[in-house]
Amino acid sequence: MTAADVRGADPGDGRISTPSTAPAPAWPADMPVRPVAGLPRLTPDRGPPTPAWSEVVEHFREGLIVCDARGVVRHLSPVAGRLLPEVVVGALLAASGIAGLHAASGVGEFTHHDRRLRVRQVPLSAARCCWYVEDVTESVARADALLAERARSAFLAVVGEKLGNPLHPDRAAAAVVRLAVPTLAEVAVLVLAPRSGRARWWRATRAADDDTSTVDSGVLDAVDLPAAIDEALAGTEPHALDWLVEQAVEAGWLPGLAAADASVRVVPLPGRDLPVGVLLVARRTARHHEEADLDLVRAFAARAGAALTTAVLYRDQAEVADTLQASLVPVEPAETAGVQWGTAYRPAQAGLRIGGDFYGSHRLPDGGSVFFLGDVSGKGVEAAVFTGQLRQCLQALHRVESHPGRLLGLLNDALLETTLAHGQGRFATMVLGVVRPRRDGGLTLTMSGGGHLPPLVLRTSGEVESIGLSGMLIGVVPDPRIGEVTVELAPGETCLLYSDGVTEARGGRRGDEQFGTDRLVRALGGCQRMPAPALAERVEQVTCDWLAQREHDDIAVLALRAIGPHSRPARHLHAVSSPP
Repeated sequence: MTAADVRGADPGDGRISTPSTAPAPAWPADMPVRPVAGLPRLTPDRGPPTPAWSEVVEHFREGLIVCDARGVVRHLSPVAGRLLPEVVVGALLAASGIAGLHAASGVGEFTHHDRRLRVRQVPLSAARCCWYVEDVTESVARADALLAERARSAFLAVVGEKLGNPLHPDRAAAAVVRLAVPTLAEVAVLVLAPRSGRARWWRATRAADDDTSTVDSGVLDAVDLPAAIDEALAGTEPHALDWLVEQAVEAGWLPGLAAADASVRVVPLPGRDLPVGVLLVARRTARHHEEADLDLVRAFAARAGAALTTAVLYRDQAEVADTLQASLVPVEPAETAGVQWGTAYRPAQAGLRIGGDFYGSHRLPDGGSVFFLGDVSGKGVEAAVFTGQLRQCLQALHRVESHPGRLLGLLNDALLETTLAHGQGRFATMVLGVVRPRRDGGLTLTMSGGGHLPPLVLRTSGEVESIGLSGMLIGVVPDPRIGEVTVELAPGETCLLYSDGVTEARGGRRGDEQFGTDRLVRALGGCQRMPAPALAERVEQVTCDWLAQREHDDIAVLALRAIGPHSRPARHLHAVSSPP
Protein backbone atom coordinates (compact mmCIF):
# COMPACT_ATOMS: atom_id res chain seq x y z
CA MET A 1 0.00 0.00 0.00
CA THR A 2 1.37 3.32 -0.98
CA ALA A 3 0.78 6.80 0.38
CA ALA A 4 -1.57 7.48 -2.51
CA ASP A 5 -3.83 4.68 -1.37
CA VAL A 6 -4.47 6.20 2.04
CA ARG A 7 -4.48 9.86 1.12
CA GLY A 8 -7.81 11.43 2.08
CA ALA A 9 -8.73 8.72 4.55
CA ASP A 10 -10.02 9.62 8.02
CA PRO A 11 -7.69 8.28 10.70
CA GLY A 12 -10.56 8.15 13.23
CA ASP A 13 -8.73 10.07 15.95
CA GLY A 14 -10.29 13.39 15.21
CA ARG A 15 -7.61 14.59 12.85
CA ILE A 16 -8.68 15.52 9.31
CA SER A 17 -6.55 14.25 6.47
CA THR A 18 -5.24 16.49 3.73
CA PRO A 19 -7.18 16.03 0.49
CA SER A 20 -5.44 15.29 -2.77
CA THR A 21 -5.00 18.00 -5.29
CA ALA A 22 -7.07 16.17 -7.97
CA PRO A 23 -10.74 15.95 -6.90
CA ALA A 24 -12.57 12.75 -7.70
CA PRO A 25 -15.77 12.99 -9.70
CA ALA A 26 -18.96 13.17 -7.55
CA TRP A 27 -21.04 10.96 -9.84
CA PRO A 28 -20.14 8.57 -12.56
CA ALA A 29 -20.75 9.92 -16.00
CA ASP A 30 -23.24 7.28 -16.96
CA MET A 31 -25.39 7.50 -13.65
CA PRO A 32 -28.72 9.20 -14.20
CA VAL A 33 -29.50 12.36 -12.11
CA ARG A 34 -32.73 12.37 -9.93
CA PRO A 35 -34.59 15.61 -9.40
CA VAL A 36 -34.12 17.02 -5.77
CA ALA A 37 -37.21 18.36 -3.93
CA GLY A 38 -37.05 22.01 -2.61
CA LEU A 39 -36.12 22.56 1.10
CA PRO A 40 -38.57 24.39 3.45
CA ARG A 41 -37.84 28.01 4.37
CA LEU A 42 -36.42 28.46 7.88
CA THR A 43 -38.38 31.16 9.74
CA PRO A 44 -37.91 32.05 13.45
CA ASP A 45 -40.71 31.20 15.97
CA ARG A 46 -42.51 34.49 16.83
CA GLY A 47 -45.23 32.99 19.14
CA PRO A 48 -49.03 33.24 18.73
CA PRO A 49 -50.41 36.11 16.74
CA THR A 50 -50.97 39.40 18.63
CA PRO A 51 -54.70 39.97 19.53
CA ALA A 52 -56.42 43.13 18.46
CA TRP A 53 -56.36 45.97 21.06
CA SER A 54 -60.14 45.96 21.29
CA GLU A 55 -59.98 42.35 22.45
CA VAL A 56 -57.53 43.32 25.22
CA VAL A 57 -59.39 46.34 26.62
CA GLU A 58 -62.53 44.28 27.05
CA HIS A 59 -60.98 42.81 30.17
CA PHE A 60 -59.81 46.09 31.72
CA ARG A 61 -61.28 47.01 35.08
CA GLU A 62 -61.85 50.47 33.67
CA GLY A 63 -64.18 51.10 30.77
CA LEU A 64 -62.88 53.04 27.73
CA ILE A 65 -64.69 55.57 25.58
CA VAL A 66 -62.69 56.87 22.59
CA CYS A 67 -63.95 60.03 20.92
CA ASP A 68 -62.70 61.79 17.81
CA ALA A 69 -61.94 65.46 17.51
CA ARG A 70 -65.64 66.28 17.08
CA GLY A 71 -66.65 64.40 20.24
CA VAL A 72 -68.18 61.47 18.37
CA VAL A 73 -67.82 58.13 20.11
CA ARG A 74 -65.65 55.84 17.96
CA HIS A 75 -65.05 53.03 20.42
CA LEU A 76 -66.93 51.84 23.51
CA SER A 77 -65.54 48.98 25.58
CA PRO A 78 -67.95 46.41 27.05
CA VAL A 79 -67.23 47.62 30.63
CA ALA A 80 -68.03 51.21 29.65
CA GLY A 81 -71.16 50.04 27.87
CA ARG A 82 -72.44 48.29 30.97
CA LEU A 83 -71.70 51.27 33.23
CA LEU A 84 -72.95 53.92 30.81
CA PRO A 85 -75.67 52.39 28.62
CA GLU A 86 -76.65 55.87 27.35
CA VAL A 87 -73.38 56.20 25.39
CA VAL A 88 -73.76 55.06 21.74
CA VAL A 89 -70.97 54.46 19.23
CA GLY A 90 -71.22 56.90 16.32
CA ALA A 91 -73.14 59.48 18.36
CA LEU A 92 -71.89 62.54 20.14
CA LEU A 93 -70.78 61.88 23.71
CA ALA A 94 -72.58 65.00 24.86
CA ALA A 95 -75.83 63.55 23.48
CA SER A 96 -75.77 60.86 26.19
CA GLY A 97 -76.87 63.43 28.77
CA ILE A 98 -74.38 62.27 31.39
CA ALA A 99 -73.29 65.39 33.25
CA GLY A 100 -70.07 63.81 34.50
CA LEU A 101 -68.72 63.33 30.95
CA HIS A 102 -67.75 66.62 29.32
CA ALA A 103 -64.53 68.17 28.25
CA ALA A 104 -64.32 70.66 31.08
CA SER A 105 -64.46 68.11 33.90
CA GLY A 106 -61.26 66.15 33.20
CA VAL A 107 -61.33 64.11 36.44
CA GLY A 108 -64.19 63.52 38.83
CA GLU A 109 -66.74 61.23 40.48
CA PHE A 110 -70.50 61.04 40.13
CA THR A 111 -73.34 58.68 40.89
CA HIS A 112 -75.09 57.02 37.96
CA HIS A 113 -77.72 54.27 38.19
CA ASP A 114 -76.96 53.84 41.95
CA ARG A 115 -73.30 53.24 41.16
CA ARG A 116 -70.41 55.48 42.10
CA LEU A 117 -68.26 56.12 39.00
CA ARG A 118 -64.84 57.72 38.78
CA VAL A 119 -63.83 59.15 35.37
CA ARG A 120 -60.70 60.70 33.94
CA GLN A 121 -60.00 62.13 30.48
CA VAL A 122 -56.72 61.46 28.59
CA PRO A 123 -55.92 63.40 25.38
CA LEU A 124 -54.84 61.38 22.33
CA SER A 125 -53.26 62.28 18.98
CA ALA A 126 -55.20 64.08 16.24
CA ALA A 127 -57.28 65.95 18.87
CA ARG A 128 -58.92 62.72 19.97
CA CYS A 129 -59.55 61.82 23.64
CA CYS A 130 -60.18 58.76 25.75
CA TRP A 131 -62.40 58.56 28.82
CA TYR A 132 -61.55 55.97 31.49
CA VAL A 133 -64.58 55.00 33.57
CA GLU A 134 -64.18 52.98 36.81
CA ASP A 135 -66.86 51.61 39.12
CA VAL A 136 -65.71 52.53 42.65
CA THR A 137 -68.97 51.76 44.45
CA GLU A 138 -67.56 48.93 46.59
CA SER A 139 -64.28 50.66 47.39
CA VAL A 140 -66.08 53.86 48.37
CA ALA A 141 -68.51 51.85 50.48
CA ARG A 142 -65.62 50.09 52.22
CA ALA A 143 -63.87 53.41 52.83
CA ASP A 144 -67.07 54.95 54.14
CA ALA A 145 -67.64 51.94 56.39
CA LEU A 146 -64.11 52.21 57.72
CA LEU A 147 -64.52 55.92 58.41
CA ALA A 148 -67.89 55.30 60.05
CA GLU A 149 -66.40 52.57 62.25
CA ARG A 150 -63.56 54.87 63.23
CA ALA A 151 -66.05 57.61 64.02
CA ARG A 152 -68.12 55.20 66.13
CA SER A 153 -65.03 54.00 67.99
CA ALA A 154 -63.91 57.58 68.63
CA PHE A 155 -67.42 58.48 69.82
CA LEU A 156 -67.59 55.52 72.22
CA ALA A 157 -64.11 56.36 73.52
CA VAL A 158 -65.26 59.90 74.31
CA VAL A 159 -68.41 58.49 75.93
CA GLY A 160 -66.34 56.19 78.14
CA GLU A 161 -64.12 59.08 79.18
CA LYS A 162 -66.97 61.52 79.87
CA LEU A 163 -69.10 59.01 81.76
CA GLY A 164 -66.22 57.80 83.92
CA ASN A 165 -66.27 60.88 86.15
CA PRO A 166 -69.83 61.62 87.36
CA LEU A 167 -70.61 59.76 90.59
CA HIS A 168 -74.00 61.39 91.11
CA PRO A 169 -77.02 60.00 89.22
CA ASP A 170 -78.30 63.45 88.22
CA ARG A 171 -74.98 64.55 86.73
CA ALA A 172 -74.46 61.15 85.06
CA ALA A 173 -77.95 61.22 83.52
CA ALA A 174 -77.48 64.76 82.21
CA ALA A 175 -74.14 63.72 80.70
CA VAL A 176 -75.77 60.71 78.98
CA VAL A 177 -78.43 62.70 77.12
CA ARG A 178 -75.97 65.49 76.31
CA LEU A 179 -73.57 62.98 74.72
CA ALA A 180 -76.36 61.31 72.72
CA VAL A 181 -77.12 64.56 70.84
CA PRO A 182 -76.38 65.05 67.96
CA THR A 183 -74.42 61.86 67.22
CA LEU A 184 -77.25 59.45 67.96
CA ALA A 185 -80.34 61.62 67.84
CA GLU A 186 -81.78 65.08 67.64
CA VAL A 187 -83.78 64.47 70.81
CA ALA A 188 -82.70 62.06 73.57
CA VAL A 189 -84.82 61.25 76.62
CA LEU A 190 -83.51 59.25 79.59
CA VAL A 191 -85.93 57.82 82.15
CA LEU A 192 -84.48 56.30 85.31
CA ALA A 193 -86.10 53.32 86.99
CA PRO A 194 -88.88 54.60 89.31
CA ARG A 195 -88.27 55.02 93.02
CA SER A 196 -91.23 55.27 95.39
CA GLY A 197 -93.62 55.48 92.45
CA ARG A 198 -91.79 58.40 90.78
CA ALA A 199 -89.45 58.36 87.78
CA ARG A 200 -86.83 61.05 87.07
CA TRP A 201 -86.26 61.99 83.41
CA TRP A 202 -83.71 64.05 81.49
CA ARG A 203 -83.99 65.31 77.92
CA ALA A 204 -81.45 66.83 75.52
CA THR A 205 -82.65 68.70 72.41
CA ARG A 206 -80.41 69.74 69.55
CA ALA A 207 -80.25 73.45 68.87
CA ALA A 208 -81.51 74.59 65.47
CA ASP A 209 -78.37 76.48 64.42
CA ASP A 210 -75.50 74.25 65.58
CA ASP A 211 -74.59 70.96 67.27
CA THR A 212 -75.13 72.20 70.81
CA SER A 213 -77.99 70.91 72.95
CA THR A 214 -80.18 72.08 75.78
CA VAL A 215 -80.92 69.79 78.73
CA ASP A 216 -84.00 69.83 80.94
CA SER A 217 -85.35 67.36 83.50
CA GLY A 218 -88.42 66.53 85.53
CA VAL A 219 -90.38 63.86 87.38
CA LEU A 220 -93.17 61.56 86.19
CA ASP A 221 -95.49 59.26 88.05
CA ALA A 222 -94.63 55.64 87.33
CA VAL A 223 -98.23 54.96 86.24
CA ASP A 224 -97.93 57.62 83.51
CA LEU A 225 -94.97 56.00 81.75
CA PRO A 226 -95.72 54.67 78.23
CA ALA A 227 -95.99 50.94 77.77
CA ALA A 228 -92.79 50.86 75.70
CA ILE A 229 -90.86 52.47 78.57
CA ASP A 230 -92.25 49.92 81.03
CA GLU A 231 -91.34 47.13 78.62
CA ALA A 232 -87.76 48.43 78.34
CA LEU A 233 -87.51 48.83 82.12
CA ALA A 234 -88.38 45.13 82.35
CA GLY A 235 -85.34 44.35 80.18
CA THR A 236 -86.94 43.93 76.72
CA GLU A 237 -86.18 46.19 73.79
CA PRO A 238 -89.51 47.15 72.15
CA HIS A 239 -89.81 47.02 68.35
CA ALA A 240 -93.29 48.31 67.42
CA LEU A 241 -92.78 52.04 68.02
CA ASP A 242 -94.91 53.79 65.41
CA TRP A 243 -97.61 54.53 67.95
CA LEU A 244 -95.00 55.70 70.49
CA VAL A 245 -93.80 58.39 68.07
CA GLU A 246 -97.29 59.86 67.87
CA GLN A 247 -97.79 59.69 71.63
CA ALA A 248 -94.36 61.20 72.34
CA VAL A 249 -94.97 64.07 69.92
CA GLU A 250 -98.44 64.74 71.34
CA ALA A 251 -97.10 64.67 74.92
CA GLY A 252 -94.34 67.14 74.03
CA TRP A 253 -91.48 64.70 74.56
CA LEU A 254 -89.95 65.44 71.13
CA PRO A 255 -89.87 69.22 70.59
CA GLY A 256 -89.22 70.25 66.99
CA LEU A 257 -90.08 66.82 65.52
CA ALA A 258 -93.24 65.77 63.72
CA ALA A 259 -94.66 62.27 63.93
CA ALA A 260 -94.61 61.86 60.15
CA ASP A 261 -90.86 62.40 59.73
CA ALA A 262 -89.44 61.05 63.00
CA SER A 263 -87.81 57.71 63.78
CA VAL A 264 -87.68 56.58 67.41
CA ARG A 265 -85.88 53.75 69.17
CA VAL A 266 -86.04 52.74 72.83
CA VAL A 267 -83.20 50.76 74.43
CA PRO A 268 -82.78 49.66 78.05
CA LEU A 269 -79.71 50.73 80.01
CA PRO A 270 -78.25 47.60 81.65
CA GLY A 271 -78.07 47.58 85.44
CA ARG A 272 -77.15 45.05 88.09
CA ASP A 273 -80.34 42.97 87.92
CA LEU A 274 -82.86 45.05 85.99
CA PRO A 275 -82.19 48.03 83.72
CA VAL A 276 -81.20 51.15 85.59
CA GLY A 277 -83.12 53.22 83.07
CA VAL A 278 -84.36 53.60 79.50
CA LEU A 279 -82.96 55.73 76.68
CA LEU A 280 -85.25 57.04 73.92
CA VAL A 281 -83.51 58.45 70.83
CA ALA A 282 -85.40 60.26 68.07
CA ARG A 283 -84.19 61.80 64.83
CA ARG A 284 -85.71 63.47 61.82
CA THR A 285 -85.68 60.85 59.05
CA ALA A 286 -88.19 59.01 56.91
CA ARG A 287 -86.41 55.67 57.24
CA HIS A 288 -86.02 53.52 60.33
CA HIS A 289 -82.78 53.04 62.18
CA GLU A 290 -80.41 50.69 60.39
CA GLU A 291 -78.70 47.80 62.12
CA ALA A 292 -75.39 49.70 62.33
CA ASP A 293 -77.21 52.61 63.98
CA LEU A 294 -78.87 50.28 66.47
CA ASP A 295 -75.55 48.62 67.29
CA LEU A 296 -74.08 52.03 68.08
CA VAL A 297 -77.07 52.98 70.22
CA ARG A 298 -76.85 49.68 72.12
CA ALA A 299 -73.10 50.10 72.68
CA PHE A 300 -73.74 53.62 73.96
CA ALA A 301 -76.54 52.33 76.19
CA ALA A 302 -74.23 49.70 77.68
CA ARG A 303 -71.70 52.35 78.69
CA ALA A 304 -74.39 54.69 79.93
CA GLY A 305 -75.97 51.90 81.98
CA ALA A 306 -72.63 51.05 83.60
CA ALA A 307 -72.03 54.71 84.49
CA LEU A 308 -75.53 55.18 85.90
CA THR A 309 -75.36 51.91 87.84
CA THR A 310 -72.11 53.05 89.43
CA ALA A 311 -73.57 56.47 90.21
CA VAL A 312 -76.74 54.99 91.73
CA LEU A 313 -74.72 52.52 93.79
CA TYR A 314 -72.48 55.34 95.00
CA ARG A 315 -75.56 57.42 95.88
CA ASP A 316 -77.13 54.56 97.83
CA GLN A 317 -73.90 53.92 99.71
CA ALA A 318 -73.50 57.64 100.37
CA GLU A 319 -77.04 57.81 101.76
CA VAL A 320 -76.34 54.86 104.04
CA ALA A 321 -73.03 56.38 105.11
CA ASP A 322 -74.65 59.77 105.79
CA THR A 323 -77.38 58.11 107.83
CA LEU A 324 -74.88 56.10 109.86
CA GLN A 325 -72.56 59.05 110.30
CA ALA A 326 -75.44 61.23 111.47
CA SER A 327 -76.23 58.62 114.11
CA LEU A 328 -72.59 58.35 115.20
CA VAL A 329 -71.62 62.03 115.28
CA PRO A 330 -71.54 63.34 118.87
CA VAL A 331 -74.82 64.97 119.87
CA GLU A 332 -74.85 68.38 121.50
CA PRO A 333 -75.57 68.19 125.26
CA ALA A 334 -79.13 68.61 126.41
CA GLU A 335 -80.05 72.04 127.75
CA THR A 336 -79.77 72.16 131.54
CA ALA A 337 -80.80 74.97 133.89
CA GLY A 338 -77.81 76.97 135.10
CA VAL A 339 -75.34 75.21 132.75
CA GLN A 340 -73.77 76.61 129.60
CA TRP A 341 -72.31 73.88 127.38
CA GLY A 342 -69.46 74.25 124.96
CA THR A 343 -68.23 71.55 122.57
CA ALA A 344 -65.60 71.08 119.87
CA TYR A 345 -65.00 68.00 117.76
CA ARG A 346 -62.46 67.23 115.03
CA PRO A 347 -62.09 63.59 113.91
CA ALA A 348 -58.76 62.25 112.72
CA GLN A 349 -60.28 61.48 109.29
CA ALA A 350 -62.08 64.68 108.39
CA GLY A 351 -63.80 63.13 105.38
CA LEU A 352 -65.66 60.63 107.58
CA ARG A 353 -66.89 63.22 110.13
CA ILE A 354 -66.83 60.48 112.75
CA GLY A 355 -64.16 59.05 115.02
CA GLY A 356 -63.41 57.41 118.33
CA ASP A 357 -64.06 60.40 120.63
CA PHE A 358 -67.52 61.10 122.01
CA TYR A 359 -69.37 63.33 124.43
CA GLY A 360 -72.95 64.10 125.42
CA SER A 361 -75.44 64.49 128.23
CA HIS A 362 -78.83 63.20 129.40
CA ARG A 363 -81.27 65.07 131.61
CA LEU A 364 -82.28 63.61 134.99
CA PRO A 365 -85.72 63.84 136.57
CA ASP A 366 -84.38 65.99 139.44
CA GLY A 367 -83.23 68.77 137.09
CA GLY A 368 -79.61 67.67 136.84
CA SER A 369 -77.84 66.02 133.93
CA VAL A 370 -75.51 63.14 133.32
CA PHE A 371 -72.58 64.28 131.17
CA PHE A 372 -69.66 62.35 129.72
CA LEU A 373 -66.62 62.56 127.47
CA GLY A 374 -64.58 59.56 126.38
CA ASP A 375 -62.16 58.09 123.91
CA VAL A 376 -62.26 54.53 122.56
CA SER A 377 -59.29 52.61 121.22
CA GLY A 378 -58.58 53.06 117.52
CA LYS A 379 -60.02 55.59 115.13
CA GLY A 380 -62.11 55.75 111.99
CA VAL A 381 -65.29 53.82 111.26
CA GLU A 382 -64.73 50.90 113.64
CA ALA A 383 -64.00 53.26 116.52
CA ALA A 384 -67.07 55.32 115.66
CA VAL A 385 -69.26 52.20 115.74
CA PHE A 386 -67.91 51.37 119.18
CA THR A 387 -68.68 54.90 120.41
CA GLY A 388 -72.23 54.41 119.12
CA GLN A 389 -72.56 51.29 121.23
CA LEU A 390 -71.24 53.17 124.27
CA ARG A 391 -73.69 56.03 123.80
CA GLN A 392 -76.63 53.63 123.39
CA CYS A 393 -75.66 51.82 126.58
CA LEU A 394 -75.43 55.10 128.48
CA GLN A 395 -78.78 56.26 127.14
CA ALA A 396 -80.41 53.11 128.51
CA LEU A 397 -78.45 52.73 131.76
CA HIS A 398 -78.80 56.29 133.05
CA ARG A 399 -82.53 55.64 133.49
CA VAL A 400 -81.86 52.93 136.09
CA GLU A 401 -78.75 54.40 137.73
CA SER A 402 -77.71 58.04 138.15
CA HIS A 403 -74.74 57.71 140.49
CA PRO A 404 -71.59 58.25 138.36
CA GLY A 405 -69.49 55.47 139.88
CA ARG A 406 -72.16 52.78 139.76
CA LEU A 407 -73.30 53.92 136.31
CA LEU A 408 -69.74 53.60 135.03
CA GLY A 409 -69.55 50.11 136.53
CA LEU A 410 -72.75 49.04 134.74
CA LEU A 411 -71.36 50.47 131.51
CA ASN A 412 -68.15 48.46 132.00
CA ASP A 413 -70.15 45.22 132.39
CA ALA A 414 -72.24 45.95 129.29
CA LEU A 415 -69.15 46.68 127.18
CA LEU A 416 -67.39 43.55 128.40
CA GLU A 417 -70.37 41.46 127.33
CA THR A 418 -70.48 43.14 123.91
CA THR A 419 -66.75 42.91 123.18
CA LEU A 420 -66.53 39.28 124.27
CA ALA A 421 -69.54 38.36 122.10
CA HIS A 422 -68.05 39.97 119.00
CA GLY A 423 -64.39 39.27 119.76
CA GLN A 424 -63.49 42.94 119.32
CA GLY A 425 -61.26 43.44 122.34
CA ARG A 426 -61.85 47.20 122.46
CA PHE A 427 -61.70 49.48 125.48
CA ALA A 428 -62.37 53.09 126.35
CA THR A 429 -61.25 55.87 128.67
CA MET A 430 -63.97 58.06 130.06
CA VAL A 431 -65.06 60.79 132.48
CA LEU A 432 -68.69 60.48 133.53
CA GLY A 433 -70.35 62.94 135.88
CA VAL A 434 -73.60 64.35 137.18
CA VAL A 435 -74.16 68.11 137.33
CA ARG A 436 -76.77 69.67 139.60
CA PRO A 437 -77.48 73.39 139.95
CA ARG A 438 -77.18 75.12 143.35
CA ARG A 439 -79.41 77.84 144.71
CA ASP A 440 -76.64 80.42 144.56
CA GLY A 441 -76.23 79.89 140.79
CA GLY A 442 -73.26 77.58 141.13
CA LEU A 443 -72.95 73.94 140.09
CA THR A 444 -72.06 70.74 141.88
CA LEU A 445 -70.19 68.23 139.76
CA THR A 446 -69.78 64.61 140.83
CA MET A 447 -67.42 62.89 138.43
CA SER A 448 -66.07 59.35 138.05
CA GLY A 449 -63.02 58.47 136.01
CA GLY A 450 -62.17 55.46 133.92
CA GLY A 451 -58.53 55.94 132.94
CA HIS A 452 -59.10 59.33 131.32
CA LEU A 453 -57.16 62.60 131.50
CA PRO A 454 -57.96 64.75 134.57
CA PRO A 455 -60.51 67.57 134.11
CA LEU A 456 -59.44 71.20 134.37
CA VAL A 457 -61.38 73.88 136.28
CA LEU A 458 -61.02 77.52 135.31
CA ARG A 459 -61.73 79.67 138.39
CA THR A 460 -63.00 83.26 138.33
CA SER A 461 -59.57 84.39 139.48
CA GLY A 462 -58.00 83.03 136.28
CA GLU A 463 -56.40 80.09 138.07
CA VAL A 464 -56.53 76.75 136.20
CA GLU A 465 -56.98 73.83 138.59
CA SER A 466 -56.33 70.21 137.62
CA ILE A 467 -58.78 67.79 139.23
CA GLY A 468 -57.15 64.55 140.29
CA LEU A 469 -59.37 61.76 139.03
CA SER A 470 -58.01 58.23 138.79
CA GLY A 471 -59.55 55.02 137.54
CA MET A 472 -59.08 52.01 135.27
CA LEU A 473 -59.94 51.52 131.61
CA ILE A 474 -63.55 50.68 130.75
CA GLY A 475 -64.31 47.40 129.03
CA VAL A 476 -61.15 45.51 130.01
CA VAL A 477 -61.73 43.71 133.33
CA PRO A 478 -64.76 43.06 135.55
CA ASP A 479 -65.20 45.33 138.59
CA PRO A 480 -62.53 47.90 137.62
CA ARG A 481 -61.28 50.47 140.10
CA ILE A 482 -63.20 53.66 139.44
CA GLY A 483 -62.22 57.01 140.92
CA GLU A 484 -64.71 59.60 142.06
CA VAL A 485 -64.48 63.30 142.93
CA THR A 486 -66.88 66.18 143.66
CA VAL A 487 -66.18 69.72 142.41
CA GLU A 488 -68.02 72.92 143.19
CA LEU A 489 -68.27 75.61 140.51
CA ALA A 490 -69.12 79.15 141.47
CA PRO A 491 -71.03 81.29 138.95
CA GLY A 492 -68.68 82.16 136.10
CA GLU A 493 -66.39 79.17 136.62
CA THR A 494 -65.89 76.45 133.99
CA CYS A 495 -64.97 72.76 134.02
CA LEU A 496 -63.16 71.50 130.91
CA LEU A 497 -63.05 67.88 129.70
CA TYR A 498 -60.82 66.96 126.74
CA SER A 499 -59.44 63.91 124.95
CA ASP A 500 -55.81 62.92 124.43
CA GLY A 501 -56.04 64.27 120.89
CA VAL A 502 -55.36 67.68 122.51
CA THR A 503 -52.46 66.88 124.79
CA GLU A 504 -50.81 64.35 122.45
CA ALA A 505 -51.00 66.56 119.36
CA ARG A 506 -47.51 66.64 117.84
CA GLY A 507 -46.07 69.83 116.42
CA GLY A 508 -43.44 72.43 117.22
CA ARG A 509 -40.34 73.19 115.23
CA ARG A 510 -39.49 69.57 114.47
CA GLY A 511 -43.07 68.34 114.37
CA ASP A 512 -42.59 65.60 117.00
CA GLU A 513 -43.19 67.50 120.26
CA GLN A 514 -46.46 66.89 122.12
CA PHE A 515 -48.68 69.82 123.00
CA GLY A 516 -48.96 68.58 126.58
CA THR A 517 -51.04 69.58 129.58
CA ASP A 518 -48.78 72.51 130.54
CA ARG A 519 -49.32 74.28 127.21
CA LEU A 520 -53.06 73.65 127.52
CA VAL A 521 -53.10 75.23 131.00
CA ARG A 522 -51.18 78.27 129.71
CA ALA A 523 -53.58 78.54 126.75
CA LEU A 524 -56.49 78.79 129.23
CA GLY A 525 -54.86 81.68 131.09
CA GLY A 526 -56.96 84.82 130.90
CA CYS A 527 -60.01 82.96 129.58
CA GLN A 528 -62.03 82.95 132.82
CA ARG A 529 -64.68 85.31 131.37
CA MET A 530 -64.97 83.42 128.11
CA PRO A 531 -68.29 81.61 127.42
CA ALA A 532 -68.16 77.84 127.30
CA PRO A 533 -68.63 77.55 123.47
CA ALA A 534 -65.82 80.04 122.87
CA LEU A 535 -63.54 78.28 125.37
CA ALA A 536 -64.05 74.89 123.67
CA GLU A 537 -63.40 76.48 120.29
CA ARG A 538 -60.22 78.13 121.60
CA VAL A 539 -58.86 74.80 122.83
CA GLU A 540 -59.49 73.26 119.43
CA GLN A 541 -57.91 76.22 117.64
CA VAL A 542 -54.68 76.33 119.64
CA THR A 543 -54.35 72.56 119.19
CA CYS A 544 -54.76 72.83 115.42
CA ASP A 545 -52.28 75.72 115.31
CA TRP A 546 -49.78 73.50 117.10
CA LEU A 547 -50.41 70.65 114.65
CA ALA A 548 -49.88 72.93 111.62
CA GLN A 549 -52.03 70.65 109.39
CA ARG A 550 -50.19 67.49 110.40
CA GLU A 551 -51.93 64.19 111.06
CA HIS A 552 -53.57 63.93 114.44
CA ASP A 553 -55.80 61.81 116.62
CA ASP A 554 -59.48 62.52 117.27
CA ILE A 555 -60.00 65.78 119.20
CA ALA A 556 -62.99 66.28 121.51
CA VAL A 557 -63.65 69.08 124.05
CA LEU A 558 -66.58 69.50 126.48
CA ALA A 559 -66.89 72.61 128.67
CA LEU A 560 -69.45 73.23 131.47
CA ARG A 561 -69.85 76.80 132.72
CA ALA A 562 -71.94 77.85 135.73
CA ILE A 563 -74.06 80.77 134.57
CA GLY A 564 -76.83 80.80 137.21
CA PRO A 565 -80.52 80.12 136.67
CA HIS A 566 -81.38 83.58 135.26
CA SER A 567 -78.18 84.46 133.40
CA ARG A 568 -78.25 85.33 129.70
CA PRO A 569 -75.70 83.88 127.34
CA ALA A 570 -72.86 86.23 126.54
CA ARG A 571 -73.11 87.94 123.17
CA HIS A 572 -69.46 88.92 122.75
CA LEU A 573 -66.21 86.99 122.95
CA HIS A 574 -63.54 88.40 125.24
CA ALA A 575 -60.08 88.92 123.84
CA VAL A 576 -57.36 86.83 125.42
CA SER A 577 -53.61 86.78 125.02
CA SER A 578 -52.03 84.23 122.72
CA PRO A 579 -50.49 81.19 124.44
CA PRO A 580 -46.70 81.24 124.73
